[in-house]
Amino acid sequence: MTLLLWGAPAALLAAGCWRLARAPRPAIRRLVFFVVHLLYRLRFRGRRHIPAYGPALVVCNHVSFVDALVVGGASPRPLRFLMDRPIYESRGLHWLFKLVGAIPVDSERRDPGELRRALAQVSQALRQGEVVMLFPEGRLTPDGEVQPFRRGLELILARDAVPVVPAGLAGLWGSWTSNHGGRALSKWPRRFRARVALYFGDPLPPEAAARDRVEARVRALKAEAEADGWVAGR
Repeated sequence: MTLLLWGAPAALLAAGCWRLARAPRPAIRRLVFFVVHLLYRLRFRGRRHIPAYGPALVVCNHVSFVDALVVGGASPRPLRFLMDRPIYESRGLHWLFKLVGAIPVDSERRDPGELRRALAQVSQALRQGEVVMLFPEGRLTPDGEVQPFRRGLELILARDAVPVVPAGLAGLWGSWTSNHGGRALSKWPRRFRARVALYFGDPLPPEAAARDRVEARVRALKAEAEADGWVAGR
């Protein structure tokens, strides 16, 4: 029964591949949002904090392979995603990440030049007035907790001083797309329509968006999302 329930959204995605390849990004975003709503019961708070126009960064904790799709579906504006290349190239999702304009980045150790290329793409998107989203932890959480932020946020703000919108995501730890109970995507789905909460906070001006301060805000928003009881079904 679980496979049938998960198979319906997957079949819907597969059937739309050809049209998606030729569709404009807003149409892709609408379909992604619809499918994400089929997979999860979602609660959003603070979407108004994403600026209605102009460049901005959205910064969120990283729980699962579908985080970008959840945040992208919640945003009132299309987002560009900066994501770890292994996630970008994940089997079954690579085509979708490519269609929505994700920007892959590899570690400097694996590919010293790719970080520079990725930052150039982020800078170009911001200077064109787009909203870019990143997961500063640089990897999926191994234990459900927010990991220390890496320096990507600082490198971006050094080139382009834009507002930073923090976000906290709760409810996806324990899903088959997270590292709970084994490597992400290596397990069979055990839950359908899990409750997921995403809380956005007030934008921070670039001069106030130090790495430790943004990390603290993301941790606090995640804790708020977990504590309201809805994710746990209380």
